[in-house]
Amino acid sequence: MIRTLADIPARLIATGRRYRYAVICGSDAGTLQAALRAVSAGFAEIQFFGHTDAVAAAVAAAGPLPEGSVSLIPAADDAEAARQAVSAVSHGRADVLMKGLIGTATMLRAVLDKQEGLLPSGGTLTHQAVAEWADYGKLLLCCDVAVIPFPTPQQRRVQVALAARTCRAMGIDTPRIALIHCSETASDKFPYTTDYAAIIAEAQRGDYGPCLVDGPLDLRTAIDAEALRTKGIESPLEGRADALIFPDIEAGNVFYKAITGMMHLRNACMMAGTTHPVVLPSRGDDADTKYNSMAMAALTLNRHA
Repeated sequence: MIRTLADIPARLIATGRRYRYAVICGSDAGTLQAALRAVSAGFAEIQFFGHTDAVAAAVAAAGPLPEGSVSLIPAADDAEAARQAVSAVSHGRADVLMKGLIGTATMLRAVLDKQEGLLPSGGTLTHQAVAEWADYGKLLLCCDVAVIPFPTPQQRRVQVALAARTCRAMGIDTPRIALIHCSETASDKFPYTTDYAAIIAEAQRGDYGPCLVDGPLDLRTAIDAEALRTKGIESPLEGRADALIFPDIEAGNVFYKAITGMMHLRNACMMAGTTHPVVLPSRGDDADTKYNSMAMAALTLNRHA
């Protein structure tokens, strides 16, 4: 079981495989540092699409790199760079897509293109973040803090399925997934909570693969066994959730900003639901977060389709 972010690149390096990343407009310092660090670590080959003059200068300054580990593909503009990178992934010339210094909307237009894009017909694009909290003793997956404003019942089921899949990629045979609410009581005032029982029943019959799902749980009872005992609540998660499914983007985003901006927890983020992993960093993410995100995406590659 992977318990820290450092375990992820270590696991990738142990395979001896170099994963191929298609990086769109990767000329910003954070993306360049993360990409070249992944190359030096031994688990990445980078195809830079667009902004090639700036990228070439940075690559030259980085010193010797393994032969064939970096290639530069020019593009007339950011939109063309995005189309070329997505095409490389969709046609099997790259394994992972990564956003650099390009507008998210421009990138997503290419990702969501019906002919060359990476989202299957009728699929759901969602966001996953993994946080490293030393006191917890393992990584904590959070869904969705950045993409889906108010998940529909079907979208929430996709989030549960994808969370279980990502947790299993991290070596957790039977992930513990918490359906988060402000209390442990379902209520018609919060209609999404009335659907939690159905999702739990689906998990029990195996619809999401091996996993334990419970809710509604508030944040503390999801991740604090003592809080669970104090409240006298029985839960198969035992206050040790591996993944948190938030009711909406507002709850998820506030939680994520609190743990990263106030607690300064190290983290990694990626898009899920696509045919291949997509690294979509925030503008505020540093090189370390981008590097962790690259590693996380590669780890989930075989579980992604």
